[in-house]
Amino acid sequence: MKASVIVFPGSNCDRDAAVALEAAMGSTPKMVWHGDSELPDSDLILLPGGFSYGDYLRSGAMAAHSPIMREVVRRANFGTPVLGICNGFQVLTEAGLLPGILMRNSTLRFICKDVRLRVERNNTPFAAQYEEGQVVRLPIAHKDGCYFADAATLYLLESENRIAFRYCEDDGAVTGAANPNGSSGNIAGIYNETGKVLGMMPHPERLVDPALSGTDGAKMFSSLVEALH
Repeated sequence: MKASVIVFPGSNCDRDAAVALEAAMGSTPKMVWHGDSELPDSDLILLPGGFSYGDYLRSGAMAAHSPIMREVVRRANFGTPVLGICNGFQVLTEAGLLPGILMRNSTLRFICKDVRLRVERNNTPFAAQYEEGQVVRLPIAHKDGCYFADAATLYLLESENRIAFRYCEDDGAVTGAANPNGSSGNIAGIYNETGKVLGMMPHPERLVDPALSGTDGAKMFSSLVEALH
């Protein structure tokens, strides 16, 4: 399996993502600078978290127009799996690969803590090693993580089973109290129409080793390796 991690100015989780991928793949992913216009042969493209371009203008808006994104969009449209984490999710919406937007948290504050997520589907390359309905723990670290879409888009996401994860309680209940940022429908991550593009605000790459206090994120990377190897 070959993977590429896109590095934007302001990325701060690119190395964490590379470490998580290498642990799962057994080989080192390519680190691709945002100013490049070509991508190496890749079975997976990962857009990491961070603050691309310092979140100026709007989170992800400038990064979405980086030269490399033309090739990311082209590869995604031809079926190459793409994972966008946190800022990467924001870039995917700004680039038009996923619907909706990520707005300022309802608290208007930066939030950094562990949250519980309910796995809404597991028939994708990203989630095959999770159980549908399983509750996992992953960290979040964002100020613009409130997912918003109009009613028609939310209906489409629901009807096409494109919601990947929802913020929930320990027992899987989806409640307002479990929603850290005000996201519509407690949405923490969504897929595109094919299930091969995933954007999510929580950070699976930060929980892949017992030394990091948990391994709930590791199954995402091992799921990808199993599906794409």
